[in-house]
Amino acid sequence: MCDNMMKGHREGTPSQFCFLTHKITLGNVQSSKSACLCWLTLIMEKLILLILVIMPGVWSADWGVTFKSQCALRGTSVVISCKYDYPVGHSVTSVNWSKAKRVSGLWRLVYLSSLPSPPGHFKYVGNYWNNCSLEINNVQHADEGQYFFSFSTTFNRWTSKTFAHLFVTELTTVVQPSTVTEGDNVSLTCASGCSTLLEVVWFRDGEPVPNPVFQARREDAGRYYCAVLGKETVRSASVALNVQYAPKKVTLSMSPSGDVVKGNLVTLTCSSDANPPVTQSGYRLYKDRQFISSGLNHTISDVQPGHSGLYHCQAWNNIGDFVNSTEVHLDVQYGPVNISVSMNPPHIVGGSSVNLTCNSAANPAADNYTWYKRTASPSSMVQVGSGQVMSIPSVEASHTGLYLCQARNLLGVDNSTEVLLAMKEDEHGSLPFPLIAGVAVSLLVTLVIALLLFWRKQMTHKEKKQTLFDLSERGSSASATEDQSNSVYANFHTLSSPPPVTGITPHSQRSSSDKHDALTSYEDEVTYSTVTIKPRNPRHSRHIDNSSAPQDLHSEAGENDDSVIYATVAKST
Repeated sequence: MCDNMMKGHREGTPSQFCFLTHKITLGNVQSSKSACLCWLTLIMEKLILLILVIMPGVWSADWGVTFKSQCALRGTSVVISCKYDYPVGHSVTSVNWSKAKRVSGLWRLVYLSSLPSPPGHFKYVGNYWNNCSLEINNVQHADEGQYFFSFSTTFNRWTSKTFAHLFVTELTTVVQPSTVTEGDNVSLTCASGCSTLLEVVWFRDGEPVPNPVFQARREDAGRYYCAVLGKETVRSASVALNVQYAPKKVTLSMSPSGDVVKGNLVTLTCSSDANPPVTQSGYRLYKDRQFISSGLNHTISDVQPGHSGLYHCQAWNNIGDFVNSTEVHLDVQYGPVNISVSMNPPHIVGGSSVNLTCNSAANPAADNYTWYKRTASPSSMVQVGSGQVMSIPSVEASHTGLYLCQARNLLGVDNSTEVLLAMKEDEHGSLPFPLIAGVAVSLLVTLVIALLLFWRKQMTHKEKKQTLFDLSERGSSASATEDQSNSVYANFHTLSSPPPVTGITPHSQRSSSDKHDALTSYEDEVTYSTVTIKPRNPRHSRHIDNSSAPQDLHSEAGENDDSVIYATVAKST
């Protein structure tokens, strides 16, 4: 029976042995003495074995635990490898893992089962013979630290003198460089902090990245992270890649975007896609290729027709050149202004035709024209037509007067100034220009000739006046008598009263004293004219006798062309 009890002890556990002993004791009272003896014998054997183990140099080297420190990524699972040994003849009755924790300033070993953790976080994957490995699932930074293993046998309890250290790290993404200009090269590196090589995959904003080395484009900007292949939930923190590029999609918008009416407020806004963003000073606004202002916005508080035109903006952010937006047409609408009337032809004669045309500046263009004529009443007008052009095919006197036109569009209406339609008398034919020019030249030549003749006449008059004065001074000289046959004297007297009528007397009958007196009294008032008449027949020429009678002189003067005629004409004032 003792042999069977010992056999049970070797093959079973202490609890099994105690249960067997208790059963035997209860089952057979008569065998109680034999059971007690067996039990005492077993205790003696154990005591002897214990003494041998405790004694130095006797099987004590068999006790031990071997660990291997581990490095684990946060979120992964790790197994801390562990081996333990104990002397022959011992049976392992219990195993435990502990972690060094600082409690009240002192380091103490705390069983893992006492630590707050989710179910299944710590799992013993060893056995009761030699493997004491520990598995930790979903490793967190709190799991990092020193782990100890302890076990109990049928005769002793052992706690490891050394420990296994668990290092908890995370995947780290390195983007090199993190800020680049479009076109530069970029390299992605994933670091785990553990010596174990890991196969990782790359993502940008959740989208897979096929190659960790690439040439940056503006579309590559974003946040990158790496993850363990097959365990994509184990990933690094994301790191931003900043790709700088010149402005693109530069646009100019106008508010309000619809029709712009004169006098309203208009705001022009420039925008772009750029990295770094375009600053206020980086925007420039142009109208019809002429610089207007700098800045993101440009406001026109009172828009006028002169503001109409093509606008565009430029954007620049220190990278590359200025980039232009597309052009925006600012079309300012307004009612008719600057209305005028033109008349064709400008000069009208009765029966001819005339066109009156109404011109105006308007946006949209005037679509309604009305013609008015002023009536006899100064303040009354009567409508006489419509349309931009009013035609009168045959002008009559009733058509003359003051006209004006009224232009209208959707935004307003306004009148022109009045224009006078006057009719000239009909000119029966018109002289051609060459004829008019010829007449003008002829008149000019005639005027010049007349002036020359007048001047010559004045010069001749002065000469003859001097000659007559000289003849009167000579008296009755013979030379004067010879010249008198070819001379005619005309004396013009300007008197205050009519002079006595005198006959025509021969010059020879006048005494030299009378002539001297006459010349003396009328010298300043008499105008002399001398006419020389050439005789038709020189052979019959003769001198007039001073003693001849007046009648003979008169009759001879009628017969002979070379006679001398004296005429005195008196003119009263």
